Amino acid sequence: MEATGSQTAAALSKLRNIGPKSARMLAAAGIDSIEALRTLGAAEVYRRVRLTNPDGVSRNMLWALQGALMDMDWRDLPDEIKAALQAEIEGGP
Repeated sequence: MEATGSQTAAALSKLRNIGPKSARMLAAAGIDSIEALRTLGAAEVYRRVRLTNPDGVSRNMLWALQGALMDMDWRDLPDEIKAALQAEIEGGP
């Protein structure tokens, strides 16, 4: 049975740092599972969310996605990881 958008959002919102609004944004961008987030990675998922929400996505979403993958509060994400993610979304090394 295929999950509906609300079921997808509910499952994603169980991740650390991902609240209901972020989960809905993920679902709208086609991120339909925790596994999809893991497979694509935080930077690619952030790019996809920005395509569907160009005015409503801050860098905090990027940090939150990576924190969710690491089971870490996004505010505790090391600066080196933030810099690497920043470079990745900007097309850097």
